[in-house]
Amino acid sequence: MNTLPIIDIAPLYQQDPHAIAQVSAAIDRACREWGFFYIKGHPISAARIETLTQAAKTFFALPLEDKLRIDITQTRHHRGYGAIATEQLDPALPSDLKETFDMGLHLPADHPDVLAEKPLRGPNRHPALPGWEALMEQHYLDMQALAQTLLRAMTPALGVPEDFFDQRFTQPVSVFRMIHYPPRHTATSAEQQGAGAHTDYGCITLLYQDNAGGLQVRNVNGEWIDAPPIEGTFVVNLGDMMARWSNALYLSTPHRVISPLGVDRYAMPFFAEPHPDTAIECLPGCQSASNPPRYPATTCAEFLLSRFADTYAYRREIETTP
Repeated sequence: MNTLPIIDIAPLYQQDPHAIAQVSAAIDRACREWGFFYIKGHPISAARIETLTQAAKTFFALPLEDKLRIDITQTRHHRGYGAIATEQLDPALPSDLKETFDMGLHLPADHPDVLAEKPLRGPNRHPALPGWEALMEQHYLDMQALAQTLLRAMTPALGVPEDFFDQRFTQPVSVFRMIHYPPRHTATSAEQQGAGAHTDYGCITLLYQDNAGGLQVRNVNGEWIDAPPIEGTFVVNLGDMMARWSNALYLSTPHRVISPLGVDRYAMPFFAEPHPDTAIECLPGCQSASNPPRYPATTCAEFLLSRFADTYAYRREIETTP
């Protein structure tokens, strides 16, 4: 239990039922044993990743006052720039040594959900960099499609129709994030980590990480192991919503980032999360008389907002403001 599985998902884009079933079985096994795995054979090109990485470096190198023009703490729908120490993923440690850019599904100001001030709904807030908006909006759509391909492969083992997740990911609240982790020597204390130990909130996360390293995953024995960069792959992990849907059959595994020594680290996770009104409750095939549902039913928006309030001081203020 010291090496995450690597799964070639190329067959999911082909027409061989036997090969697709083999990939689905491998994903199912990884979800039960780890809640984490690498994927290769996906359709996101190396050229796209390089373009995104250069865009991230350009943005995070801007003066702070320029980045704060899209300050995430000044919006109700959680979009834009998060300065260093905006997040505190591990409440026992100092706030995280990282800065972020978050975007989601763009909904214009006149969209009914935006007019109704529904949580997590609104327009994206992009920096004024040439080509940035078009690049990010296209990548968001491509990552959403990749996430749904993986979710479709999980449906046989979960006992739900193949289109179960597709139906629930119409106008999702998925988030694409860019993260810059400064070198460890810039920390305010020896205890400050790049990202404190946590589980992800949503359904499934797809992570690109650069070559700096630093990601660690806690295995079933409680040991922290490295999840090093592997060229051409994404690291995939499940979040708390999937644990709830599957009645903990699928694991939402704690992980953390130890800031690297002497170098900057860039990472780009895509958090796949369904429509905000989606019911998050134990699937029928994941419960029985001897294994009743472990979690109370909730909705996507209700659950995410509760977790955001634990992580972001500014979200706690929003939730308590009349």
